[in-house]
Amino acid sequence: MAQNSDLNSVFASVEKMLSDMKFGSITLVVQDGKVVQLEKNEKVRIK
Repeated sequence: MAQNSDLNSVFASVEKMLSDMKFGSITLVVQDGKVVQLEKNEKVRIK
C-alpha cells in the first residue's frame, strides 16, 4: 500500500494537470499497488 506522502504527491500532480487542462483525460498507471506514471492527453478544440 502506498504511503500518505506518496499519495499526496500524486494528488498534487493530478491537481496541477487538471488546473491547466480544458478538455482531455488523465490516466494513472499502477504497478504493484503504487502509481508509477501519470499520462495526460489534452484535446484542443478549434472553432
